[in-house]
Amino acid sequence: MTTMTAQATQVYSVFIRATPEQVWEAITKPEFTQQYFYGARIEIRDGRRFSAIGDMEWDEEVLEASPPGRLVHRFVAAYDPEMAAEDASRVTWEIEPQDGGITKLTVVHDQLQSAPKTAESVAGGWMYILSGLKTLLETGEPLVA
Repeated sequence: MTTMTAQATQVYSVFIRATPEQVWEAITKPEFTQQYFYGARIEIRDGRRFSAIGDMEWDEEVLEASPPGRLVHRFVAAYDPEMAAEDASRVTWEIEPQDGGITKLTVVHDQLQSAPKTAESVAGGWMYILSGLKTLLETGEPLVA
């Protein structure tokens, strides 16, 4: 995995033993996301990315959805009042098939210039999320119980 921390653009890549379709489903279906995305139930529908943690719910604009290869959406850290007050940033998920049943997943989180608290917070969080996603898809078990 690669990372650039607390920058206006952060880039993370991971290779996962799964198909692009499996990766797409894992990032867009709540039954998967709540197992690796800090308990968040995330779903893509009707041009929006709906998220829920406990009783808190919010949604973000989907800018592009091309299953199973690319998803681009706005990002607001609505779970934290200080970060929720910052401007929305953007997350791009690039899903690329590789030889041997491997998929390369690259997450680019950018437009963070007006969201410094979000940039700092997600810099460590994306590594945990992507590690959890990889573990779940490759083993069928979440990274942490």
